[in-house]
Amino acid sequence: LAFDSSDNPAISYYNATKGDLKYAHWDGTSWQIQTVDSTGWVGSYTSLTLDSSGNPAISYYDATNDDLKYAHWDGTEWEKETVCSIGDVGRYTSLAFDNWGDPAISYYDLRHGDLKYAHRMDMSWVIETVDSGGDVGRYTSLAFDSLGNPAISYYDVTNGDLKYAQWNGTNWDIETVDSLGDVGAYSSLAFDNWGNPAISYYDATNDDLKYAHWNGTSWVIETVDDSLDDVGQYTSLAFDSLGNPAISYYDDTKDDLKYAQRKGTSWVIETVDSSGDVGSYTS
Repeated sequence: LAFDSSDNPAISYYNATKGDLKYAHWDGTSWQIQTVDSTGWVGSYTSLTLDSSGNPAISYYDATNDDLKYAHWDGTEWEKETVCSIGDVGRYTSLAFDNWGDPAISYYDLRHGDLKYAHRMDMSWVIETVDSGGDVGRYTSLAFDSLGNPAISYYDVTNGDLKYAQWNGTNWDIETVDSLGDVGAYSSLAFDNWGNPAISYYDATNDDLKYAHWNGTSWVIETVDDSLDDVGQYTSLAFDSLGNPAISYYDDTKDDLKYAQRKGTSWVIETVDSSGDVGSYTS
């Protein structure tokens, strides 16, 4: 989900019936729906953002060819390209534009169990392996800091840890944020109003929603929702204009969509939707 300059929402999503990548945009009166890519089974693991001109761009997985793909609206039509086709690549994509307007994508290399990063430079994609220490790179979330350096939160399957990688201008600094139990799936990364990274994620050992925030010296880790329910999957993190974090997530026990927002020193939690089995893949 993303908003254009007129505050109209846009959504990229997967049509599982036809195996297509779809895009819906509210034009102020109605939803305009387009099929972006229908070549094979394409469109899962989508990530949407808008470029500096307000044109949408989408990263996604081509399940027919096991490739990472990228689609960009040029004002007239969708330009589609294969970013990487070496191995089974492209799951868990996260797309962002850098400070110079170039797209970048974090994603998972299934064959090698690696976290990968693709960055468009001079009309070509430069691909790097960020982390290859074990089976790492699922549930990636990409964001750029105030200096224009990319940062990625992701899940280390081998050790059951939440990890964080940030480019320092020369190489990737990698650290384990949380290793207490099996933690780190469904991660979502965002920078606060002061440029510090924060991550929402799932604690599979305790079935809890957790939140990690860099305070300038160390990671401060909190359990946001530790109810008796199994909560915290499919997290999405954002900060409001005052710098307060908010997280949408799924309650797997009650099958509900939930929302947590920091107000002062405490988290206020509410159920947004409880009509049926709702709340997976939140944004």
